Amino acid sequence: MIWTKSAESANEETEHDLDKLEDGVLVQRAQTGDREAFGELIRRHRRQMFGYAQTLTREPFLAEDIVQDALIRAFLHLGTLVDVARFLPWLHRIVRNQAYSRLRSNPVVRERSFSALQRNGENEDSTSVVWSNLDDILHRVSRSLAENASTNDNPEEHLMRRQLHEMITGLLSCLTKRERQIFESHFFDHLSPQEITKLFSLSSTNVYKILSRSRKKVARERIRIEVDQYMIERKDLGALKTKILSKTSTFHVPGTWTTAGWAFHRMLSYTDQKLSLPMVMGLTGQAFRITICHDDVHIAGPTMYPFRDILSRGLQNIGWSCRIVETQDKRDAPGDNTNLMDSALLTAAAKEKRPLQEELPAALDLIHRSIDRGIPVLSWDLFIPEFGVIYGYDDEQRMLTAMECMQDDNLPYDHLGRGTLEDLFILSLEERTEKDQRSMLRDALSMILDHYHGKEAPTDRGERGLRAYDVWINAFRGGKIEPNGNAYNIAVVQDARRLAAEFLSEINAEWQGSDEADERIRALSAEAAHLYRQAAEQLRELTLLFPFPSGGGPNSVENRERAVMVLESVKGLEEQAVSLLEQMNEALAY
Repeated sequence: MIWTKSAESANEETEHDLDKLEDGVLVQRAQTGDREAFGELIRRHRRQMFGYAQTLTREPFLAEDIVQDALIRAFLHLGTLVDVARFLPWLHRIVRNQAYSRLRSNPVVRERSFSALQRNGENEDSTSVVWSNLDDILHRVSRSLAENASTNDNPEEHLMRRQLHEMITGLLSCLTKRERQIFESHFFDHLSPQEITKLFSLSSTNVYKILSRSRKKVARERIRIEVDQYMIERKDLGALKTKILSKTSTFHVPGTWTTAGWAFHRMLSYTDQKLSLPMVMGLTGQAFRITICHDDVHIAGPTMYPFRDILSRGLQNIGWSCRIVETQDKRDAPGDNTNLMDSALLTAAAKEKRPLQEELPAALDLIHRSIDRGIPVLSWDLFIPEFGVIYGYDDEQRMLTAMECMQDDNLPYDHLGRGTLEDLFILSLEERTEKDQRSMLRDALSMILDHYHGKEAPTDRGERGLRAYDVWINAFRGGKIEPNGNAYNIAVVQDARRLAAEFLSEINAEWQGSDEADERIRALSAEAAHLYRQAAEQLRELTLLFPFPSGGGPNSVENRERAVMVLESVKGLEEQAVSLLEQMNEALAY
């Protein structure tokens, strides 16, 4: 008789045997494809990983999601772990980086986590840190350092506290000896600036300057360390590589002065949704935009709008959701005109002096994810304050490959967000929902009419939509126009209206349907296209009168009188066109 064991008893013995093995042995077996060995690793450490994630997020459900994602990444990349004895620190790093990525990319969750810390106050463990808030880090580290070193921590708490202290030690290494003494006296010994003044025989002004300078250096070092940790994780996961997407034929076709529309068109060329440039410009609303700054007609006008709201809505019109990483929106307060700045401020050396952005690690992660999926990302202010696309990366050199204003160039990872505006904005296409022609046009017209009628978020710096023409006319009459900025605005608006005419002509030619409403849409689109074509032709005269970049003489009496006549005529044409767009929108309701 041959003895056999039931599956149940065999499983019990397997689990009992695995329970006796060390982590390193289980890792080696899991690397050969032994799922039971990996399951035992999960059983041993899942609770610890959940506790770790929860201390970082303060949200149980989010912590569970993070651990689940981290375990999947660990399973997929376990074969890349060379030192099997370092499995637990490796797994901790994956959980930590997943948590940081979630908190950075979701401001709602990040704020909720910070609020939880504030509510619980002194009851929180010293490792419960809001990593985007330096003051919170320093407060909790100082409290942790003050605790008795002989406290009987459990292994998890000891590991997290040790990691935290190692991180802070690394942060402070960027300070000089004197800066570190003063910094530690203030944040860790809780001495006031007045007490530090007496202790180090310094003036109060010097103490405040040193504390301010040191805090900025530590904040910058923290972000640099986070980027290093992010790259270490990529290496541990076997994802460190170079990938540059091949240019599609769209890269070489004529572009547009509206660089957001240009970038959208290039990105979509890597998907199965092939739209012409006029169609992209029209459906995303970019062909109909106008924003004019008061008095001087600043160069920032065409891009002075909330990027997240306008760009994501434009993509939704054509069926795309997007993911965005950005710094705090500062685009309602335009900076200096880079065309008029000292060229030394535009160099790589100048970028090195500007602060690193909090969102840099999350931005890099978004860029890697999108390019690995085969789609470039839209970027802002890589080389000048315009939109471009990033379509390649080199992890070894930490270098991005990008195109902006039809010029290819490379950009170091840590130069993201360190342009002249110190503003970072990265957008990737995420998921596409199929939309028919009627739905896309209906949503586009709703967005376009909202813009024309001033229903977007207002700006004190200028005016949008039809009323922008009044601001432009008043600026000419005021005689204080900046020539370069004015010439740029003219070039952008003239080119956009040309593309608006082409967009409406395409709608006329390609519109499906034969009922009365469809016939009306075709007729209205043809009539509106004619008006936009006239507007573009009249604005063309102003592009010759005020050529970019020199700008001509917009403040001379003769030129401004001519400009006012043209702008009044163009406004009249667009008012007629808007009436037709409203009628098209009504026809779509039937």
